[in-house]
Amino acid sequence: MPIQKKSIRRLVIILGDQLDLESSAFEGLDPKQDVLWMAEASEESTHVPSSKPRIVMFLSAMRHFAQELSDRGYRLSYTRLDDANHSGSLIGELEKMVDQYQAKEWVVTHPGDFRTLQALRALAAKHSIALTIKPDLHFFTAPEDFEIFAKGRKQLRMEYWYRELRQKFNILMEEGKPVGGEWNYDAENRKSFGKGGPSSVPAPFVVSPDTVTADVIALVKEVFKDHVGELDHFTWPVTREDALRALDQFIQDRLPLFGDYEDAMWTNEPWLYHAHISAALNLKLINPREVIAAAQQAFESGRAPIAAVEGFIRQILGWREYVRGMYWLKMPSYLGLNGLNATHKLPAFYWTGKTEMVCLNQVIHQTLEYGYAHHIQRLMVLGLYTLMYGVHPVEVHEWFLSVFVDAVEWVELPNTLGMSQYGDGGLMASKPYIASGKYIQRMSNYCKTCPFDPAISTGPKACPMTTLYWDFLIQHNDLLKKNPRMSMQLKNLDRLSEDKVEEIRQAASLHRLSHQ
Repeated sequence: MPIQKKSIRRLVIILGDQLDLESSAFEGLDPKQDVLWMAEASEESTHVPSSKPRIVMFLSAMRHFAQELSDRGYRLSYTRLDDANHSGSLIGELEKMVDQYQAKEWVVTHPGDFRTLQALRALAAKHSIALTIKPDLHFFTAPEDFEIFAKGRKQLRMEYWYRELRQKFNILMEEGKPVGGEWNYDAENRKSFGKGGPSSVPAPFVVSPDTVTADVIALVKEVFKDHVGELDHFTWPVTREDALRALDQFIQDRLPLFGDYEDAMWTNEPWLYHAHISAALNLKLINPREVIAAAQQAFESGRAPIAAVEGFIRQILGWREYVRGMYWLKMPSYLGLNGLNATHKLPAFYWTGKTEMVCLNQVIHQTLEYGYAHHIQRLMVLGLYTLMYGVHPVEVHEWFLSVFVDAVEWVELPNTLGMSQYGDGGLMASKPYIASGKYIQRMSNYCKTCPFDPAISTGPKACPMTTLYWDFLIQHNDLLKKNPRMSMQLKNLDRLSEDKVEEIRQAASLHRLSHQ
């Protein structure tokens, strides 16, 4: 039931990726004078066409969080997607609150995307309402910290940022030095499964949909029936309690071998030794501090080796903090970067998975089914193909933002446009992450049943990844010559005859024409 119209002190805005009872927005909250506000909005699922699993993740988590707030006695105004006279947009629903509550101030924790931040500022200014934007305490650092780090640097490498944070927060440190004597253990964390494949992979974490989630699934199937994605396997944790259980299962069952096989891939094995917590982290159901503390404790108690623990912590303390800093440092101009002048459209099979290329077929179908692919599947299969194909980076960004349940723009955009597509011209990545089909053959079994041969670049059996790899080197030769990290690959290119170079060009062109 709506709260009776009256003047209140504050309207506290809770966004769909801020489901945290320790949020800064709750500071100084007076239940007698303040009202919490949440709203579901179809526009949040259509400004990019979100997949069904992603929509269910957000809506179910929001409804569970709203129920917890109500159970704790907070005054909450909550708008559901299917409520009568719904405007369809977050800002449209918030504007209805201007007269209903006549708040002297709106309070919100710093949003996770630039679009929402600008919209909130514009609406508050329109109605002359004071808008207080509080820092997001969920993270170890603030955007201002990254600005200080970035000042005067031509290249913003994650490794140096990560080392600073390890020292500052005393994580995996001993007497001022990294535990084990190394800052990272990448060299130990690149194992493949070999011909025998993975053995004794732990059972995936599963949360059976409760009544709330079941209702959301039914709603999404009806309202967003034309959106991609399946919901038969929606078992993501949508509450803090379940997210903590997922974390505990990862630490106990998966972390010990996470490092060894974090880059490995295998047919019909979506989870392997990866965690099921990324979406819960990005919706703020769990805190990165407790995640890192659990991993560090596993090392200290001898339950997981340093290489696995450091590799996992680097993804959270390193990459996660780094990409957020990069996002807020460079937005909104970052979204317009296209360092390689890529112009092609995203191939239609990215929305269906219908392709003879087994690696892409496997990973796209997995993504549409679960709303998930692990980081190497994203970087070195999905992103690798679009990078070498020459897809416009904004199209790649919008697809990634659409399909993954853990996708929030602050984390997804830099990882996709910068790290994966080299769209920022090397601000994040020291070189384009390109490889031939031989890399995928080494790290997976995808090539075993594929009609294409990763060792061949032209002809009917040629692997498109390999064709596009050589074509990428040919197209961007002048630019890549300026990068010393590309020298070995360019030396291999120099060994090709002019006839072979032209043959590769034509093969790549024909491949693109066949996928327009």
